[in-house]
Amino acid sequence: MTVVVNGDSRQIPDGCTVTGLLRLLELPDGRIVVERNRELIPRSLHSQTQLSEGDRIELVRFVGGG
Repeated sequence: MTVVVNGDSRQIPDGCTVTGLLRLLELPDGRIVVERNRELIPRSLHSQTQLSEGDRIELVRFVGGG
């Protein structure tokens, strides 16, 4: 199925979860904020939240600094 991640179309497997998407993109689950269709997805729900055809995903990575 096709989803849009940060403005780019991506093919992902049917039934893919947020956690699965992060793994496909080789991103760590811990420091990423995920928004699906303008709704924040709490980290505790990443493994339970299945993505659907046409979902618009925004990923923001936290970067520490001083």
